[in-house]
Amino acid sequence: MKKFLPLLLPALCALWVVSAWRSPSDKPGTIPANAFGRLPVIANGRVQPLDSLARNSLLQIREKQTASTGTSEGAARTLTASEWLLELFFQQDKADTRPVFRILHTEVKGLLGLPLDPDPAKGMDGKHFSWNNLAPKLPDLMQEARRAQAVKSELHTPYDRALLQLWNGVTLYRRLEAAAQPRDTDDWERELREFTAAVPAGRAAAKAQQEGKTLDPKETAALESLIHTLQHASDMQTLTPPLLVPPITPGLGPEGWQRTDESLFQVAKGEPVPSALRAYAAMGTAYRAGNGAAFSAAVETYRQELGPNLHKVLKKCASEQLFSNLEPFYKATVLYVLIGLCVMIFTLAPARFAGLRETAHRLTLVTLLLHTAGLIFRMVLEGRPPVTNLYSSAVFIGWGACGLGLLLERFWKNGIGLLASSSAGFLTLIIAHNLAQSGDTMEMMRAVLDTNFWLATHVVIVTLGYSATFVAGLLAVLYVVLGFFTSTLTKESAQSLSKMVYGIVCFAALFSFIGTVLGGIWADQSWGRFWGWDAKENGALMIVLWNAIFLHARWGGIARERGLMALALGGNIITAWSWFGVNMLGIGLHSYGFMSAAFSWLMLFVATQLILMALALIPIRLWRSRLA
Repeated sequence: MKKFLPLLLPALCALWVVSAWRSPSDKPGTIPANAFGRLPVIANGRVQPLDSLARNSLLQIREKQTASTGTSEGAARTLTASEWLLELFFQQDKADTRPVFRILHTEVKGLLGLPLDPDPAKGMDGKHFSWNNLAPKLPDLMQEARRAQAVKSELHTPYDRALLQLWNGVTLYRRLEAAAQPRDTDDWERELREFTAAVPAGRAAAKAQQEGKTLDPKETAALESLIHTLQHASDMQTLTPPLLVPPITPGLGPEGWQRTDESLFQVAKGEPVPSALRAYAAMGTAYRAGNGAAFSAAVETYRQELGPNLHKVLKKCASEQLFSNLEPFYKATVLYVLIGLCVMIFTLAPARFAGLRETAHRLTLVTLLLHTAGLIFRMVLEGRPPVTNLYSSAVFIGWGACGLGLLLERFWKNGIGLLASSSAGFLTLIIAHNLAQSGDTMEMMRAVLDTNFWLATHVVIVTLGYSATFVAGLLAVLYVVLGFFTSTLTKESAQSLSKMVYGIVCFAALFSFIGTVLGGIWADQSWGRFWGWDAKENGALMIVLWNAIFLHARWGGIARERGLMALALGGNIITAWSWFGVNMLGIGLHSYGFMSAAFSWLMLFVATQLILMALALIPIRLWRSRLA
C-alpha cells in the first residue's frame, strides 16, 4: 500500500475534481431549475446567469449558496440556489416561509421579537429566519437601519453592523421578488395578456378622459386594467430589481436591457411586448402548476428567441454556471488541507513515512493544476487578467504561494515547501471565501481600473510580490514555532529555512519593486501624476523598503538567522497592511469600503506576528530546539 499511495491518492483526487466537469442537468418531469439558472440577467453591472445571481444573493443573505425549506413542510430539505430563486420569482408565498435570513446578534433578534434560542415547536433553529418571521417588525427594522446608516461606518457598533447587514439582505430579497412579476399577482400570465390587449383601448380612453369626454363602460374597464397593471409596475420600480428583459434590437449592449417594470411602461406607450415578459409569465404559470414539461418548453422557447441576438451571452451564462458547479477553489481548499496533513504526518517520522512526502508533492501538483484551471476559467469569463478585486487577489496570492512552495521543494526535499504551499493556499482561499460573502466576485470594474494591460502587468507583478513576501513570512513562522515550542528544529533544517527565506525575499524585492514602478506609470497615465503619497502607494513602497531592509541586514551582517526571521515576520505585517489595511481607511484612490470584520482579523493577525517576532528574539538558550 505504501508503494502505491503516492499514485493512488493523487489519482483519486484528480478523479474527484474531473467528475464535476459537466453542466448540471435536470431530472425528466421535474421543474428544470438548472436550465432556468442558465438564463441571462444583468445585475451588479454585468451579464450573468440567474444561477450566479441566486448564489451571490444567498451568500449575502444566508452566508451559504444553498437554502433550506425549514420544517414547516416536514423534514427540512436543501434547495439549490436556482430552486430558491424560482420560488422567490414565481411562488412568493412559499418563499416567504423559507428560513434564509441568518441573524446571530441577540439585540437584533430582540428588536424583531425573534427567539434567542432554538424553538423546535415553531421550526426555528435560533439562527435562520424567514421573511414571515421578520415582516411584523419591518417598520422597526427600517427605522433602526436608517439611524445606523446616518452614523459614520468607522463608528458603527457590532449591533449597527449586524443591523445593516440584515437590512441589506432584506432589501436584496425584495428586489429579487420584484424581478419577474408583481408580488401580489394571482395569475401574472393572464394579467399580462389582458394588459396587452387593453393597451390600445386604454390609451384611447386615457386621451378621451383628458379631453373631458365621458367614457363608456368598455373604455372604463380598459383604462382600469391599464392603471391596475401600471400600479404594479410602479411598486416594482421603487425596488430597482435586476434587469431581466434583453433588448429587442440586435447589437445593443448592456445599456439596452430593461427591468420588468420599465418594459411594462414601454408597452403602455405602444411598444411591442418583449418576449422575455411573455416567457417569464409562462414559466410562472407552469411552475405554480408543477408542470415540468410546460416550464421546460417555456425556457427552451425563450432561449431560441434569444439565440440569434445573444448567442455569446447564452454561451457565457452556461460556462459560468459550469464554473460555479465545478467549485475549483473550494475543491482546492480541501486538497490543501489533505496536503498539509500528509506533510505533518511525514515530519513526525520522515524515515517511516517517506512515501507521504511524495504523495503530498504529487497532490500539490494536482492542486496547483486545479487552482490554475480555476484562475484561467475565471479570466475567460471576465475577459480580464487574474487580479481585478480583493477576492481575485486572494485567489491569485494563494496560487503564487503554491507555486513558490513547489519551487522550494524542488531544491530542499524536506516537505517544508509543500507545507508552505498548503498553508498559504488554504489560508488565502479561506480569505477569498469570506470576501465572496460581500457580493458578486466578478463585479464590474471601476472606470479608472478598466485597463487590461496594466491589470496584467502592474497588478499581477505586484501581487506576485505579495505572494513571495507572505511565503517568506510563513517560513519564518515555521522556524519560530518549531524552534521555540518543539525540539524538532535541527541546526541543518534551521539553516535550510534561512536560505529559503533569503531566496524568496530576493524574489519578493524584485517583483514588489517592479510592480510599484509600473503602478506609478499607470497612475501617471490615469491620474496625471506618477506618485501622490496615496495610502496604497505608501503601502506598496513600504513592502519594497522592508524587503530592502531585510537584504541589507543580511548582506551587512546586521542581523543573523533569528533576526532575519523576525524581519520576515515583520514583512507579513507590512504586506497585510498594504493588501487589506489601506482598503479599510476609507480615504485615497484605492479604498473600496471599510470592512469591520476583516479589520478585526487583520489586527489579530498583526498581534500574532508581533508575538512571534518577540519569540524570535528571545535568547536561544530558552528555546526547546538548541540551535547554538
